[in-house]
Amino acid sequence: MKFRDGMWAVAEGVRVEYAEEVYDITETEKGLSLLCPTKKIRSRGDTLNCSTLTIDLEAPHDGIISVETTHWSGAARKGPNFSLFPQGGLKYSPQVTKSAKGTTLTSGTLSATISSAEHTFGIQFHGTDSASKALTSLSSRSVGLAYSPAWSNMLQTGDMTQFAHHVFTQTNLSVGETIHGLGERFGAFNKVGQAISLWNADGGTSSEQAYKNVSFFLSSRGYGVFIDTPGKVELEVGSERCCRAQTSVQGQRLKWYIIYGPTPKEVLYRYSVLTGRPSKVPSWSYGLWLTTSFTTNYDEATVTSFLEGMKERDIQVDVFHYDCFWMKGFKWTDFIFDSEKFPDPKAQIARLKSSGLVSKVCVWINPYIAQHGAAFAHAAEKGYLVKRKNGDIWQWDLWQAGMGLVDFTNPEAVKWYTECLNGLFDKGVDCLKTDFGERIPTLDVQWFDKDVDPHKMHNYYAYLYNKVVYNALQARYGENEAVLFARAACAGTQQFPLVWGGDCESTPEAMAESIRGGLSLGLCGFTFWSNDIGGFEGSPPSWLYKRWVAFGLLCSHSRLHGSGSYRVPWLIDDDDRSPEGCSAILAKWTALKTRLMPYLMAQGTKAVEQGLPMSMRAMCVEFPEDPTSWYLDRQFMIGEKLLAAPVFEESGEVEFYLPKGTWTCFFTNRTRKGPGWFRERHGFSSMPLYVRGNAILVLGKQGIKGAAYDYTTDVEVVLFGTEEDSGAASTDVVDGDGKVLGTLKSCLSDGGIKFEGSELLKGNWVRNHYEGLSYDESYCGYWIT
Repeated sequence: MKFRDGMWAVAEGVRVEYAEEVYDITETEKGLSLLCPTKKIRSRGDTLNCSTLTIDLEAPHDGIISVETTHWSGAARKGPNFSLFPQGGLKYSPQVTKSAKGTTLTSGTLSATISSAEHTFGIQFHGTDSASKALTSLSSRSVGLAYSPAWSNMLQTGDMTQFAHHVFTQTNLSVGETIHGLGERFGAFNKVGQAISLWNADGGTSSEQAYKNVSFFLSSRGYGVFIDTPGKVELEVGSERCCRAQTSVQGQRLKWYIIYGPTPKEVLYRYSVLTGRPSKVPSWSYGLWLTTSFTTNYDEATVTSFLEGMKERDIQVDVFHYDCFWMKGFKWTDFIFDSEKFPDPKAQIARLKSSGLVSKVCVWINPYIAQHGAAFAHAAEKGYLVKRKNGDIWQWDLWQAGMGLVDFTNPEAVKWYTECLNGLFDKGVDCLKTDFGERIPTLDVQWFDKDVDPHKMHNYYAYLYNKVVYNALQARYGENEAVLFARAACAGTQQFPLVWGGDCESTPEAMAESIRGGLSLGLCGFTFWSNDIGGFEGSPPSWLYKRWVAFGLLCSHSRLHGSGSYRVPWLIDDDDRSPEGCSAILAKWTALKTRLMPYLMAQGTKAVEQGLPMSMRAMCVEFPEDPTSWYLDRQFMIGEKLLAAPVFEESGEVEFYLPKGTWTCFFTNRTRKGPGWFRERHGFSSMPLYVRGNAILVLGKQGIKGAAYDYTTDVEVVLFGTEEDSGAASTDVVDGDGKVLGTLKSCLSDGGIKFEGSELLKGNWVRNHYEGLSYDESYCGYWIT
């Protein structure tokens, strides 16, 4: 939201008042409290008829300082509120010092200094180390309040029902600084120049709207900012003032946390301490997911024929998903299988699993209860649905006729919904697609919990919905065995993996949109992410399907899903059985991901511990010192060691960037030296997939089926980019649950390369060699048999 019309004028119909000076500083148990009048106080009379802003600076954790700006402190603090430090770590340890420069609050490695200059306002945030550079600042006229419409007489503010009241702050943007994150955003990766509204919406992947609005951004200057409200947040990131990032909320207070790195990994780790670390996911979830698609036919014969067709074409499917129409139309969500298609769902699911065609089954749910479904009357009678202010059940006809909304602020509604889910688990359902949860009403609604603000519930609902379902799965299947496939999210939802990118079109542009969305969300602490391979809307041409397969199978989670058309490969290209047909290409990339599982599982465990994205890892996370890395939005890292650059052209032409170092092509073992841009042309069986120098990869054996297997037996160990001055390469060795068993480390000796920790892998070490590949001294590989 813009409050000014250019540099000199206030926006029409708006009154803005700025903190003009720091009049008083009070030391508190948690930090400092600043009294900031909205005019310069040069005489006693200036203290009258003047608004003030109180800015409270607190030190809750090493490297984190909170900043809360308040106009009228008597305003009610209605919930819901984000659950901060959910796994512990909250410890106030403020240190206050004074010098000629001003008063400094220190929180471990991060400090904030309030200028001592008379009649000025200025707060600078910087690393505590004297050698650290300034991160950002709140300078002159950067903190304020705004009324809309503008009042002409202060007496008018006695009735605030006539005004919208906002509080805002503007942090400085340095020369060349870039801003990233703010949820799953499908536009430009660098957010400088954009006006962004954090308000969950069901808007697809081709607009400024987002399913997952997360109130956190990461700066290339070595810090991040978490805005501590689930309510609507408006940001002008260099779009109102080019040199500032403005954050505004409607209300009387605005609180945010500045989080120091200085590296992106350190910022994201501290952010995960603040808002919650992701949970692990089971190994089977990394495998290929096949769905019924949306409006297509789901009968048992069709499903079985698809899975048998995949097996015949040597394509392993680990999870099969039933979308919405496992229930009858007009009855979603009533948790009752359509008896015409599923006369005995428990037996049908059991037959699928016992056939060996699939190991796990997922079904679609949402939190909307259709009036014509069996669940509605009971839920309405018991008070489990959100109500209107007059006591009626809140209903509308958008999506499902007469649908109501489950009220997850009601503990009894949570119990009931969980019981409904348990009924699905009893029938053999292993995981759940938690769709929707964005269109949450804010007007004329009354929640069971009378202390919540309906506007804050709009975004926060996604957190409650996914938490309830995740907890139900975890209670049934055990810790780290719960898997969601969620669409809506806000800050904190990363604790309940996983999410996917929503409804994208079947175009190369939409594939690029999805990548930008995944990269942005990864920089908000979401470790696991997926997308609809081939696109959701429309029917992809075969060339795009194959390119998307390559990209999709290199994401942490991989799902074939469409809207009105199936995504089994033989229906894309009229069952082309050639080596370049859709079936053969899908088989190759699925097999590759299966081989990568020892590496993927180890990287997933590490990413969870550090609060990092796993597969859609932006290049800047690994190479923050490379300025180019902050602009790369068509490639990504898969963990620490693999770089992937999807192909968007039918011709196979692709341009990508390699940071400094030696990079080895995974497919050919040929090396390239970075930094630099490169162009290549690829067939459908390959893409730029490069291994970082001095890396060890543990790979599954050729031909192994299914994502879940013993990652310590019958594996291949490959060492890339070994150079005399590069030091020892190492990798974690994990078991099938992702538990770290130890570290495998290479070392150069007179007798060649030796490995410490080789006993972690079961079997005899045998040097391998592949026909047709180039080799140099930087490569060596071993079979463990």
